[in-house]
Amino acid sequence: MKIIINYVLLLFISFQSFSQTKIISWNLENFGKSKSQPALNFIANTVRDYDIVAVQEVVAGYGGSQTVAKLAALLNEKGAKWDYTISDPTSGNSYKKERYAFLWKTNKAKLKGEPWLEKKYHLEIDREPYFATFEINKKTLTLVNFHAITKSKQPETEIKYFKFLPQQYPNLNLVFTGDFNCPQSHTVFNPLKKMGYASMLQKQKTTLKQKCQSDNCLASEFDNIFYNPNKLKYVNSGVILFYEKFDSLKEARKISDHIPIWFQFSLN
Repeated sequence: MKIIINYVLLLFISFQSFSQTKIISWNLENFGKSKSQPALNFIANTVRDYDIVAVQEVVAGYGGSQTVAKLAALLNEKGAKWDYTISDPTSGNSYKKERYAFLWKTNKAKLKGEPWLEKKYHLEIDREPYFATFEINKKTLTLVNFHAITKSKQPETEIKYFKFLPQQYPNLNLVFTGDFNCPQSHTVFNPLKKMGYASMLQKQKTTLKQKCQSDNCLASEFDNIFYNPNKLKYVNSGVILFYEKFDSLKEARKISDHIPIWFQFSLN
């Protein structure tokens, strides 16, 4: 009897684990041909245990798309089948133009339809967000991948348009992820919060300082994920302090000036 109970419990735990999804989001600063092979290997090993990867700051010019393809190829060598999609360059001027990317395990998520850059607010938002709808366990969610203008240029002037997106796409389960260059405590997020959205992280810094001060190496609360708790169940979340694996912050910053953030959930 005890063996049967343990077997049933193991089955239940396995089902719970299978029904949960893990997303990782990472601003991979200037992600393109400047990333060395060892850097790409490090990135692949960091994200390999997640199901969907959202990348911001892919180089718009030569080398950006190719480097995403290289990352996907490395992930495919690590025991799971991965696919990927890359956005067109965003609409901002040449200095601000970037691409976004998603990579995902094909046994955990299926891309539904064509991903798209949100064109409605392309005049108001320099790097308009990149939408991709995924089917997970016969349910869907749409990830909205975003990289705001820098803090000095007032990213809240762009983020304020996000309050219109749930009304614009009433049939989609929108999950906003990326680098907002703005803390979740800013009042610009209040309209989303009033609609029921919650921020995955609170008071969590996600950017690297130029130099650590004692053990304090993080600077600003910029990266986050906003989701609707009525549509998905929060399981766990966190950040990866990848810089701790390097001898210096200078070496770590060759990977990125942001740490990755991750979110584990199941769809209601």
